[in-house]
Parts: sequence; C-alpha cells; structure tokens
Amino acid sequence: MRGKIRVSNAELDDLIIARSDGTPTYNFTVVVDDIDMGITNVIRGDDHINNTPRQINIMRALGFEPPMFAHVPMILGPDGQRLSKRHGAVGVMQYRDDGFTPEALLNYLVRLGWSHGDQEVFSKAEMIELFSMEALNRTPSAINQDKLMWLSQHYLKSLPVEEVVRQTQWHLAYQKLDTSDGPDLADVVVAQRERVKTLVDLVSSSRYFYEDVTEYDEKAVRKQFKTDTAGYLSVVHDVLAELPEWEDEAIHDAIQRACEQLGIKLGKVGPPIRIAVTGSGSSPSLEVTLRLIGRECSLRRIQRAVNFIQKSG
Repeated sequence: MRGKIRVSNAELDDLIIARSDGTPTYNFTVVVDDIDMGITNVIRGDDHINNTPRQINIMRALGFEPPMFAHVPMILGPDGQRLSKRHGAVGVMQYRDDGFTPEALLNYLVRLGWSHGDQEVFSKAEMIELFSMEALNRTPSAINQDKLMWLSQHYLKSLPVEEVVRQTQWHLAYQKLDTSDGPDLADVVVAQRERVKTLVDLVSSSRYFYEDVTEYDEKAVRKQFKTDTAGYLSVVHDVLAELPEWEDEAIHDAIQRACEQLGIKLGKVGPPIRIAVTGSGSSPSLEVTLRLIGRECSLRRIQRAVNFIQKSG
C-alpha cells in the first residue's frame, strides 16, 4: 500500500512489554498471538504503522520471522473525521439488530476501501475472485449510510425469498411478532420486499397481517375518513362479501365494481379501505393486502371502520 517503510532502531524507544503486575502490554501480546496462530499476512489500519517496527523487533527477538504487513487508510465519519462514538460508531452486531442482511453489510464494507471499476454489487464469489491489494484505496473512505441502505434494499429484493424468511426469524422474535396464525411469511415477504429497506422495517410494517388492527393512524383518519366514507366502505364490504373466490383479480374487480356502483373514483375509497384493514395509509396493493389478510378478517376490519366513522361523526 505504501511501499517499503524503513525505520531506524535509533528512532524507537525502549518500550514496555509487561506491566509491574506481570500482565503483558498490547505490543507484546499481539506478537505472541500472531506467532501462535501462524499469521503470514497482516492487513490493518495505518494508525498502526508506528507499532509495526516495534512488533517486528519483538518477533525477531523471539526467533520468528515477521509476517508481511500492509496498512490501509482509516475509515472516516461522514464529516471526514476519524470514527468515534459521536458518529454512532457501532459493533458489527448492531447492524444485525438494525436489520441489515449479512450480504448487504459485507458488500458495503468491501466497497468502503476497494473498487472494481464501476461495479457496486458483488457476490461473495466475485469478492474472492476480483479482490486484490493493488485495487485498495490509497485515501481514507467515509461512512455513507445512504449507500448501506441502498444495498440493504437491493439484497432484500434480490435474495431468494426463503433466505429472507430465514433471516427474518431473529427479528420476529425480537419484535415479538407471532406469524403462526396468518398468511405464509414467504407470501408477506414477496408483497413487502419492494417497499422496505431493512429486515426491521419488514417485520414492523407487517404486523397487521398477523395482529388485529386496534387503532388507526390519526393523520390518515383526518384525511380519509369523511362523512360519506362509511357509506362507501359499506358498499365495498357487501360487494367483497359476495366473492366466490378470494384472489387478487377478483378482489380488484370487486372494488372497481363498488366504485362504479357508487359513481366515484378509486381514490375516494382505496385509501379508506387500506386504513380500515391495516390501520395506516401504507401497504402493498389493495388486492394483495386483502388477499393476505384473508376474507373474514378483511370484512370484519372494514365493518369495524364503518362503525368507527359512524360513531365519530
């Protein structure tokens, strides 16, 4: 990375390798650790350059040949300063807790200090095949949360559905969401994966598929639940209740028929339906949302919204 760095022994101080209580210091410990593990190549931050000649001398004094050392530029915060707690610098497991897939995090980290043309997305196999020390950046890289979010969303959309389901299990347990009674989680992943950026988002935005809606978003209610809305939803309820099959196309056509019967456009009834069955103004398409929630549950929630509007009015 920096070519050969030569340091005269005269420039080095007489460093301490053990404290008064007998415990070894860092520079001695890492040397013994490297020897014990048979390390042949060390790649680390350039903030360790000052330690390297000291560690080489200790290793040679112990009768071992030192490994090859390469020092890469540090990773900086968005403000160009060295990472610290004020930047929110966290451990790897925090990224898991925040809902990032291992694939997204690995891809993000490898691109922080290395590049291969304009390519942004790399599989593990491509990283192994294409990586080279010569392509490592010579200048520090800065944390870019937007890029991490972009990669996270990319992998949620492109990973096999069963893999997303597997990785979601930890977050389901952490957020205490029981999916045993409701739609197949794989179907929910298919419906939601284009709309979310992290596994945390996926779980938190999917509760209405498995838990009853007990309250509505106040802002959405003020905007969409008007005096006439109860009547509109009642007609939609009755048309949907007559469907012989609870499938996407049938649900879509039924809502359109209700709009024609009422003489209104979908914009008048679509958002209220969504609020009625999900509690908020955001969800996959109406037909997909209603299909996954199920006939009985959807009709019950729509009727509950009708009652809510009538009582509020």
